[in-house]
Amino acid sequence: MSSSSILLGIIGSPRKHGNSEILVKEIYRQLSGDWELRLMRLPEMDIRPCRACYQCLFGEMKCIQDDDFHIALDALLECSAYAVVSPAYLLDANAGLKRFLDRGLAFYGHVAALWGKPAVAAAIAGIEGMEGRTKLAVEGFVKFTMGDLRGSTVLYGALPGEVLLGERGRSEARRLAQAIEKPGKEERVAGVPACSVCGADSFRFLPDGRVRCLLCSSTGSCEWREGRLTVATQPGDHPFFHTRESVLEHAEWLRGMKDRFLQRRKELKAVVQDYAGVGTWIKPDRK
Repeated sequence: MSSSSILLGIIGSPRKHGNSEILVKEIYRQLSGDWELRLMRLPEMDIRPCRACYQCLFGEMKCIQDDDFHIALDALLECSAYAVVSPAYLLDANAGLKRFLDRGLAFYGHVAALWGKPAVAAAIAGIEGMEGRTKLAVEGFVKFTMGDLRGSTVLYGALPGEVLLGERGRSEARRLAQAIEKPGKEERVAGVPACSVCGADSFRFLPDGRVRCLLCSSTGSCEWREGRLTVATQPGDHPFFHTRESVLEHAEWLRGMKDRFLQRRKELKAVVQDYAGVGTWIKPDRK
């Protein structure tokens, strides 16, 4: 890393001085060399829902909405590495992370700047075993912002600061800091099935002994071998985000949706019109 490296702490908690914020700061303290820490609390930013207009895929490739999304994206573009940490909210990451990712078509205009930034992720739950899919969500945040996921963890703590009361929290912060500074894939935990493509450990079990990785969507098989479940996956026909080239190919596929729509708009319009008057909408009173 250069002498002016920037670590961006992406906080998925609205709680000031909470466990997510404290863990990011401990990761920063464990870094060697000359680092600057910048912090971004996503839940307090005005990031509005994606309009699905696809305008960020064409021309200047910039989202047309005037909100805080651009502030958050600029911070991500400017950093040297980043750490994303979120608490578990009803067995999932705080919605602030997903709001940002939902605007992610705008990332395609910055592939060169985003691709391969060192990144780590952590999920924090108040009760042991109740993290749900929060670890998958923070890992996915790194993946879909095109970062190089070098390590992730799950820690437990409900009270502010509790995540660092025991030795494990500090040792995990140290491990993640070292992962940011030293290139290489995270070592797999012995005995835990992992995706052969991306190394994730979250799967959907399909019929006929097949599995699908919930992080990268690679599909494969699973079997019991020597008293242990093993998983073997392969990239599918649409492996976006596996490589920089696949990201660019996916962007072109999305742009091609415009032509496909124009080619089939008559038959599509017929389907839409058939359902246009069905149901009663509940809407807020803005008076």
